[in-house]
Amino acid sequence: MKTLVIIDMQNDFVDGALGTKEAEAMVPHLLEKVKTFDGDLIFTKDTHPQNYAETQEGHLLPVAHCIKGTKGWKLIPELAKIAAERHAPIFEKPTFGSVDLVKELKKRYDAGQLESVEFVGLCTDICVISNALLTKAEMPELPIYCDESCCAGVSVEKHQAAIEVMKSCQVMMKGDNHE
Repeated sequence: MKTLVIIDMQNDFVDGALGTKEAEAMVPHLLEKVKTFDGDLIFTKDTHPQNYAETQEGHLLPVAHCIKGTKGWKLIPELAKIAAERHAPIFEKPTFGSVDLVKELKKRYDAGQLESVEFVGLCTDICVISNALLTKAEMPELPIYCDESCCAGVSVEKHQAAIEVMKSCQVMMKGDNHE
């Protein structure tokens, strides 16, 4: 089975505390992909505690975001609806990469139930790349893809840099320039 992993498509990353115009612009394309994807869906949610400012990430990125239970922490409404309809698992992650997500993918892979994984979402240069490379490290023979047209980074330059690093690490690209 093919699996599409939708990384951190939360209000705070689209049009909230850390939103960007690039994130807002790619949402319609990502929604179309998710709606028509023939395979399993898995979602992640960046999840921080109320004391975010006291954490290492809070010191290095002093913008409160994705605080558990807030509007900004929730998936954008269109994706929340799809996740519920498809009974898709949602992994809350306190850091950039999700070890629990990779454990679930590995379990499916070892059982012969995973033929490929594709990553989409936010932010390309932080959480998308972290999860793609964790997955590649755990399952080097599994075909891993990223649809760059369904991702956005902190900036256009960092998005493109992350795409280049993923290509160097044999994550295959999909999207407007690669299909």
